[in-house]
Amino acid sequence: MIAVIGDIHGCYYTLVELYNKIISRYPNIPVYTVGDLVDRGNHSCEVFNFVIVNNIFFTPGNHDYMFFHFFKDPTSVFARSWFFNGNETTLKSYENRETEMFQHIELVRTAPLYFNLPDCFISHAGISEMYGKYLPPNFRSSLNLLDNFIVNDLRSDQGILWTRDPLLNIGKLQIVGHTKQQEITLIEDSNAIYIDTGACVGNKLSAIIVHENRVLETLEEKTRLDDII
Repeated sequence: MIAVIGDIHGCYYTLVELYNKIISRYPNIPVYTVGDLVDRGNHSCEVFNFVIVNNIFFTPGNHDYMFFHFFKDPTSVFARSWFFNGNETTLKSYENRETEMFQHIELVRTAPLYFNLPDCFISHAGISEMYGKYLPPNFRSSLNLLDNFIVNDLRSDQGILWTRDPLLNIGKLQIVGHTKQQEITLIEDSNAIYIDTGACVGNKLSAIIVHENRVLETLEEKTRLDDII
């Protein structure tokens, strides 16, 4: 059994409240998040520190990768894209905190692009159904066959950080963020659940409790105004 939190986007105070709800109901449960820790909300640095202190597992989102590339590969497409994707609040959050910033950037660099767990498959944007035509019929028995596509297509609109395509049914529950929804949304044909419920635009931060590819419970926390105003 695990908990998975949606896109946090610098909403630190909201994250703290939701995390406390999770652990009060499910003490010692492993907690994951689908990425996009930074940008748009006011407290990206605090979010990263909270994730570290509380041993929350994260897979990076496209915003986290843009943040990393801005400082480590400033001529890249990721870095240039960051100017148009809410970086101002992140830069302000890290003012006079350079040591923490580079520690967090290193964590983005080393974070896995997905978690293939017995309970589910967690990534930021998911596995596009487009890849189905390139995979053998038995790919669900060895999801490692996806690795080359995932790594080679990081900059692609269909890639695991960016896709808005319908998702491929990979034979287990996919848990993703990236594409905002008003409510947690299950797409049965894809066996995929979208858990980014727009914390950074004033809606709410959501989480699900999952066991053996089934959602046992959903939890949510209305966005705290201190996080976005």
